[in-house]
Amino acid sequence: MTVAEHPILSLLPDHDLKDSFSVKFMNRHTIMETAVCRISYHRIFLIQEGSGGIQIDEHSYPISGQELFLLSKGQLFTFLPGTTLTGYELSFGDCFWEKSPASASNCKSVLFNNAAANQHLPFPAGTQAGLINLFAILYAEYIAVDYINKLDALAAYLKVIMIKIANLNAALVQAYDSHDRQLYRHFIASVSEKYKDTHEVASFAKDLGISTRKLGDLCKRCGVMSPKEIINGQLIAEAKRNLQFSSKPVKDIAYELNFSSPDQFSHFFKKHTGSSPNDYRLHFVKIGM
Repeated sequence: MTVAEHPILSLLPDHDLKDSFSVKFMNRHTIMETAVCRISYHRIFLIQEGSGGIQIDEHSYPISGQELFLLSKGQLFTFLPGTTLTGYELSFGDCFWEKSPASASNCKSVLFNNAAANQHLPFPAGTQAGLINLFAILYAEYIAVDYINKLDALAAYLKVIMIKIANLNAALVQAYDSHDRQLYRHFIASVSEKYKDTHEVASFAKDLGISTRKLGDLCKRCGVMSPKEIINGQLIAEAKRNLQFSSKPVKDIAYELNFSSPDQFSHFFKKHTGSSPNDYRLHFVKIGM
């Protein structure tokens, strides 16, 4: 059963976090009742042992343990009923991340600005013990009695964890010293922030100080999609979330995503999904059932 097929009564907002940071430990925790949540904070689930599944936007992942799941703010997720988990849930906001030293910024950009590319990271052999130990230390620090500069200490631990997670993928490590890779990450980050403001490749290229041809070559070397495909992917993902989990009229969604008219949005959506916005909503949304 997918999130879209899950019979939910409402889409739950994320809960507020004190200081935009939280660490939870789950010990053989079984999830009996589930609801879809649109998250306001970045999430990292470190699963030591588990069974069941997690649905993130439209993608379903089985849970077996010895793995990480990375969710970026704005995404939708739910655990499937009966899922059992042992591990950690780490949540943090952008304002908390700003406490981390600037040297770690590349890690957050690579892992969370294009979260779909890094959604599920199994532990390579021999790496799980060190990462689990870091989460345990962070959790112990988090639940300890408050003291001066505690938030700074937590942010420092978060920095180390993010670097370790980034290092799970050798390609990310090799990317840090590449100017082209840095430009590519800046583009991905810019699309994540500004896709509602502009849909034009030329606008993003101008912000980066390069030509549209250079940006196209950059995306070809550093990724698998063209600049336009990356921008369109963000738009389609957000449109689907709104159609599935809100009652907003299609015209309101169209204008929120900066389309000139509902007809233009409908044509765009049908071109990329094969169905009209209304047909997509009727097929997937079961609010109130």
